[in-house]
Amino acid sequence: MLIFCPRKAGALAGTIVDFSLYPIDTIKTRLQASSGFRRSGGFQGVYRGVGSALVGSAPGAALFFVSYESIKAFFQQRRDAAVSARSGESGDWSEPVELMVAASVAEVAACAIRVPTEVVKQRAQALQSPSSLAALRSIWALRKPHGVRGSTGLVAVWREMYRGWGITVFREVPFTVIQFPLWEVMKEWRRRTQGRDSISGWESGIFGSIAGAVAAGVTTPLDVLKTRMMLARERQAMIPLVVSIWSESGPRAFFAGLGPRVLWISAGGAIFLGSYQWAYNALQNTPR
Repeated sequence: MLIFCPRKAGALAGTIVDFSLYPIDTIKTRLQASSGFRRSGGFQGVYRGVGSALVGSAPGAALFFVSYESIKAFFQQRRDAAVSARSGESGDWSEPVELMVAASVAEVAACAIRVPTEVVKQRAQALQSPSSLAALRSIWALRKPHGVRGSTGLVAVWREMYRGWGITVFREVPFTVIQFPLWEVMKEWRRRTQGRDSISGWESGIFGSIAGAVAAGVTTPLDVLKTRMMLARERQAMIPLVVSIWSESGPRAFFAGLGPRVLWISAGGAIFLGSYQWAYNALQNTPR
C-alpha cells in the first residue's frame, strides 16, 4: 500500500503541474538564457518543448514520492521503535533531519529522469531547437564521430543528456531540504490544532505554495547556473561559469527570472502538493 499511493498520486500531481504552469516555466527559462529574453523567443510559443516535460513528468514525480515516502516510513519505524524502547520518551528532535534526508535522497533519484527531460525541454524553450523531438534528435546525432569532444558513440549522447547533472542535484537538494520539511511541519501543525489524523488537499496546497515560494527564492541563483549550463554550446564547469556571469552581468544576473520562478513554484506547489494529498487520501480509502 505504501508504494502504491505515492506512485500514482505523485505521477498525477506532477503531470497536472507541468502542463498547467508550463508557460511560466518557459518565460523563466528565457529570462535566464545568456542570449536574452527576446532572442530566446520572448512571449512567443510558450508551450514549445512541452512534449518532453509531459513524458518525463509522471515517472519523475512518481519516483520522487515513492522514494520520499518509503524513506520517511523507514525512519518513522526506527524512531517509533526507539521511543518504545525508552518507555515512551519522545525522540521528535530527529524528525526534521529525517525529512531532509528523505527529501534529498528522493531528489537525487528523481534527477535520473528530470535532468534529461530538462536538457531537451530547455533547448526547445530557448529556440535552440524547434521542438523537443528535434532537440532529442540533435543529441542522438552526437553518437557519430563529430560528437562531444573527447567522447564517442553512446557515451557522447549520455554525457549530453545528463549535462548539468551536478548543478541540478546541487539546486534540487537545498530546494527540497527547505520545501518539504517546511511543508511537513505546517501539515503537522494543522493536524494537531484540528485534532485530525490527516489534512485535506486544499490545506496541503496552501502549505505547499508557501513552502515552494520560500525555497524557490532562496535557490534562484542555482537555477540560473543550471539553465546556463544546459543551454551552453559547450560543456562548462560551474566555477568558471559563476565568474563569467559575475564579470559580464553582475550579481543581479543570478536572480534573473526570480519573479516567474517564485510564481511558478508557488502555484506549482499548491497544485502539486494539493493534488498529491488529494490523490493520496483518495487512494488510501479505495479498496484494493
